[in-house]
Amino acid sequence: MNDVTVAQINESHTVDLDLKGFKVYKIETTVHPLPKYTRRDFYKICIITGKSDINYADRGIIVDGTYLFFGNSHVPYSTELLSAGLIGYACLFTEDFLKNHERSESLQESPLFKIGGNPVFILNEAQRTFIEGMFERMLAEQQTDYTFKGDMIRSYINLMIHEALKLQPPTDFTAHKNASSRIASLFLNHLEKQFPIDSVEHPLKMKTAQDYANALAVHVNHLNRAVKEVTDKPTTAHISERIIGEAKALLQHTDWSIAQVAFALGFEYPTHFNNYFKRLTGTTPKAFR
Repeated sequence: MNDVTVAQINESHTVDLDLKGFKVYKIETTVHPLPKYTRRDFYKICIITGKSDINYADRGIIVDGTYLFFGNSHVPYSTELLSAGLIGYACLFTEDFLKNHERSESLQESPLFKIGGNPVFILNEAQRTFIEGMFERMLAEQQTDYTFKGDMIRSYINLMIHEALKLQPPTDFTAHKNASSRIASLFLNHLEKQFPIDSVEHPLKMKTAQDYANALAVHVNHLNRAVKEVTDKPTTAHISERIIGEAKALLQHTDWSIAQVAFALGFEYPTHFNNYFKRLTGTTPKAFR
């Protein structure tokens, strides 16, 4: 298995989301454990088994085992894989898909999704079996022609939300202790929010350290020092690794032409992308595909 299997959101997922407001899929990955979706009107629930370092807003936690994660693109997060691989399930849905017409409370006010809330819940084996069972039922239902399958899937999501609300969230989140840690965390959050690239019409916007410095309203030298101090890697190394990881995923899991992949990743000309990819991987995009 190469770097990513099924963890990226491709155009087929986008079609389903646009039509139904919902998508569920399995995760099997060796990089970037928490799947992303860039549309701001979608929420996500993941069940993940493995070890990873999750940074959520201005907090972080290392989880080793099975955990349930609730996220949305209003609150940035990033993850670092600490084990050989991760497995699990994820679903994406809109608020309109989930909520009843008479319900006025926004999901953004939920303890599971709001800024400052607790998005990570550690599961024991019984809880894992129960939650994974619901994801498997949603996967199966997603493939049927049953007229009311949306209602059934909505019920499963609501049941997972209520089960999570009954769980005690972890208390060992770590706050960032200094300015460098805060800036590095914000940089990593901004970096992860650029991915995955789900449409050629919405190419990567930030490719350089200066781009991220501008977004964070800090001097690029200040950003570089903070990232190097906290992560022991240059800012450009983080950006390059993430771009190459996304390039590999797009080459493997989409039918986009190499020129389209290049444009989606912010390269004006395919030759520039070819040279960049070969310099960092030792092979060409065509040979890798």
